Amino acid sequence: MPNAKKTVPSRGARVVKDKKIAASKTSGEAAKKTKPAAAAPPGTSDVANALERIAAAIERLVPAQAEALSLAAADAFVWHAATQTLQPVPHVSRVEIGLLRGIDRVRDILTDNTERFSRGLPANNALLWGARGMGKSSLVKAAHAGINANLSTREPHLKLIEIHREDIDSLPRLMTLLRGEPFQFLLFCDDLSFDVADTSYKSLKAVLEGGIEGRPRNVLFYATSNRRHLMPRDMVDNERGTAINPGEAVEEKISLSDRFGLWLGFHNCSQSDYLDMIFAYVDHYGLIGDNEKITAEALEWSVTRGARSGRTAWQFIQDLAGRMGKAIE
Repeated sequence: MPNAKKTVPSRGARVVKDKKIAASKTSGEAAKKTKPAAAAPPGTSDVANALERIAAAIERLVPAQAEALSLAAADAFVWHAATQTLQPVPHVSRVEIGLLRGIDRVRDILTDNTERFSRGLPANNALLWGARGMGKSSLVKAAHAGINANLSTREPHLKLIEIHREDIDSLPRLMTLLRGEPFQFLLFCDDLSFDVADTSYKSLKAVLEGGIEGRPRNVLFYATSNRRHLMPRDMVDNERGTAINPGEAVEEKISLSDRFGLWLGFHNCSQSDYLDMIFAYVDHYGLIGDNEKITAEALEWSVTRGARSGRTAWQFIQDLAGRMGKAIE
């Protein structure tokens, strides 16, 4: 039987066959690689929710960005360290400077110092220290208002900014914000003092004098305190008794008060000064009555309070006006 002739596929047929084989291999490999998605471990959604809650809590704790200063909004502000903002105070609680009696000398010194500063001339930081209720903070606010009252509407007013004792650490930030502004700023801290474990007085020392930048030319600092050296006396005595070099230790503690160029002392007033305060208020507010009776009641009021001071006089006047049915504005 003759040998069968071997059939050789044509070139076109071989190409088609090769393509089919390649496509088959590719689909097989793809099928091997494609697997069902793995199920998420149990509790994954709870973890994600917890992370989202933590992130939201952190955002709430971060202080808000400081708002743009609007220093033309008012003549007085309160500094809020937490948000680094200045809150305008449309109406300042104050007493007119003419009603502050028994402090004539310190009144004149502080007013002159403040007036020079408002005109851009050199002036000193001031520490008003001494007896309670004798008008230390009232004098600062009255001097500020009196100076602005004498300025024309075209002249830039002196700005009063109150900073709370617990926010003293933020004073450098506040001064940075005020530096270069077209106003003169009187920073005011009422009842400033430091305890044994408090070290924030060191930062205050550097800000007032001694730091690289120094105090801005348009910023002045006034503080009131019952303590002349801003430290408890037992704190100074303890340093003197336990330190290796007592003199240096005490100098470190009391050197803060040296940063104030003006030390203005306030002392308990006499009975004559106390009654002078009483009748200055009586005349100012029109509290007409028997002067002898008012005198006797005012003296009795001071005895029951255990002190004669401007604050005691003002508290009596409030009581007297209330009994007379008259409003005090």
